[in-house]
Amino acid sequence: MLAVMTGMTAVTAQGQTPPTSKSYTCYRAEKTISIDGKLDERSWKKAAWTSSFVDIEGDKKPLPLQETRVKMLWDDNYLYIGAQIEEEHIWAYQDKKDQIVYLENDFEVFIDPDGDTNNYYELEINAINNTFDLFLPKPYRKGGRAQLRWDIKGLKSAVTVNGTLNDARNKDQGWFVEIAIPFASLSTENVKPVIPADDSEWRINFSRVNWQQEVDQQGRYSRKRNAETGKIIPEYNWVWSPQGIINMHYPEYWGKLIFSGEKVGKTKGEATAQN
Repeated sequence: MLAVMTGMTAVTAQGQTPPTSKSYTCYRAEKTISIDGKLDERSWKKAAWTSSFVDIEGDKKPLPLQETRVKMLWDDNYLYIGAQIEEEHIWAYQDKKDQIVYLENDFEVFIDPDGDTNNYYELEINAINNTFDLFLPKPYRKGGRAQLRWDIKGLKSAVTVNGTLNDARNKDQGWFVEIAIPFASLSTENVKPVIPADDSEWRINFSRVNWQQEVDQQGRYSRKRNAETGKIIPEYNWVWSPQGIINMHYPEYWGKLIFSGEKVGKTKGEATAQN
């Protein structure tokens, strides 16, 4: 989420105890994954889910109203990400590439391959598989400016919806997101791609922006407004590894992604998620 574009209050982490980062061991896929939004390959079935998402501030706030969790795999070319998103009302209207996807409900990926808190990448995707991606040479608080024209070349993504999209007449169950990010695409003219190997460690986090919604007379969803002030009610920010503050752009607080050279399910124990 682009803090500078939402009007989010600037937050400093000075003086606060850094949150404990979660970690996930990512095993190699048995075969190339077909990106169809179904997560039905043997490798996906063997891969472990992360723990359920929590509020971005962690224990300071209640647990999310709806569950979100993720699993990951990799091979020589791609990082694979699968997300399960519980959602009673699935809606999305933004259908043009690089629209500000998080102005509706979305799922977001943040990746810092070398873990130095600079030169990191963000991907946002909504329930109709529309994407918004960007590159940041450094965090906003350090003067970083988002490069919105940057794209994840060769990105593959798909969504399946368990319910009725943009239909307020009933409740839905949720949606699945499946993503393949080419390692070679995580680069710019000045930044070379970081290709993982056994025991490589990256920084990664996932966020889910979820808005309270209202429905107009035509049955169209929109972000809910305060009845007295007319202002849009602030969104929920649910994440895998808590930031401790309402700001995703502290990469040093993201979770740890540990690549294993073992095939998923072929180790002494099953693939496991930590924390």
